[in-house]
Amino acid sequence: MELASFERGRQRGRRSLAQRLDRFRDKRWQVAQCAVAAGVAWFVAHDLLGHQVPVFAPIAAVVALGTSYAQRLRRVVEVTSGVAIGVFLGDLLVIWVGSGAWQIALIVGLAMTAAVLLDAGTLFVNQAAVQSLFVAALVPGTGDSLLRWTDAVVGGLVALVAATVVPSAPLRRPREQAAAVLGKVAELLRAAAEVMVDGDAERGLDLLVDARATDHLVRRLQSAADEGMAVVASSPFRIRHRPGIRRVADIVDPLDRALRSTRVLVRQVAVSAYRRRPVPHAYAVLAGDLAATVDRMVADLRDDRMPDDQRDGLVAIGRATGEVERADEMTAEVVLAQLRSVVVDLLMLTGLGQLEATDALPAPPR
Repeated sequence: MELASFERGRQRGRRSLAQRLDRFRDKRWQVAQCAVAAGVAWFVAHDLLGHQVPVFAPIAAVVALGTSYAQRLRRVVEVTSGVAIGVFLGDLLVIWVGSGAWQIALIVGLAMTAAVLLDAGTLFVNQAAVQSLFVAALVPGTGDSLLRWTDAVVGGLVALVAATVVPSAPLRRPREQAAAVLGKVAELLRAAAEVMVDGDAERGLDLLVDARATDHLVRRLQSAADEGMAVVASSPFRIRHRPGIRRVADIVDPLDRALRSTRVLVRQVAVSAYRRRPVPHAYAVLAGDLAATVDRMVADLRDDRMPDDQRDGLVAIGRATGEVERADEMTAEVVLAQLRSVVVDLLMLTGLGQLEATDALPAPPR
């Protein structure tokens, strides 16, 4: 028991490390872009404009860009405006009232009030507060209000230019992640078919653990779809890709449903194996055929095609669920019903709506 627990813990640790490395690979372009933008902002403010310590230029650039493509243009405007207002008001007020505890409270309060009165977003308000605090607490009394305000604007302009320079990776990633989710569905279906045949309870329980650890795949898919839509919304050079990204974004929910239905199927198969309740061989054949069809859907996505041409194959499997032999065990019948649910969810990936996908299958067998 202790060895099994240790092994499960080690596997979870490996998955966690792999997921962290995947997150870094997903964000490495944004990290590099922020680093380059910070250097460029400093160069423009320091070397071209002659400012001695233009710290607000790289700050504005980095905060405005962030590590997400979502609402980048709006974030650039909010951060640049917030930094500029915070720095400008902070510097002027320090000249008038000095620096200290009550002065900092007053400066931050006035900066946030000004941002709120401008009907600004949360990021705008926060940056106004933080930058005014920075000025009041760390660099008070120099009187370079205009220079610091200019630095903030320089950082924002650099971020604005950088936000339009986007690689093709975020546009490929939605399809790649959709293919990864579908690939996992095929893997689970194939393994479930094998457990139906051999009735190995331990293997069934291990498969159930694997199936339950798939939520991160959908989260990554949703994140990739959101970033893809954000890219085509923020970069004029990528606007032509909007229809394709929109189509992939539209299948996120059906993919989530298909993966969830497959998890339920795996659970029923594991329960059947654990309780030594046989499942008809025909059900295993259906699961294997469905896995093969999903493999072809994965290939379509990886070849930059939507899997619409797999609709007939899915419908054929759905119809076959009404023609197979019946089982006496209720658990086995639930397996069959769940196979039908997976087929319906997959049909929605081919462009059918919920009702159309349901109607494409014959009435449930009795």
